[in-house]
Amino acid sequence: MYTTIVTTKGQIVIPSKIRRRMNLKKGSKLLVEEKENEIILRPLTQAYFSSLSGKISTKGKLSELLLKKRKEQKQDK
Repeated sequence: MYTTIVTTKGQIVIPSKIRRRMNLKKGSKLLVEEKENEIILRPLTQAYFSSLSGKISTKGKLSELLLKKRKEQKQDK
């Protein structure tokens, strides 16, 4: 277990062992979630976004809209 201190600017330091293990580099983006009395940091990686795929249901409306827009673009040419 590690501890860190919050600065006056609200910044924290993630311990180097965790940064190396999570492959966090300068400029890495993190998602900050608040859950009950916890703060959760998640790296925003391609794998994270892939895991979200299909989680939000549009009930086919998005596909219909894309097909409609594609058809309109073909007609405009």
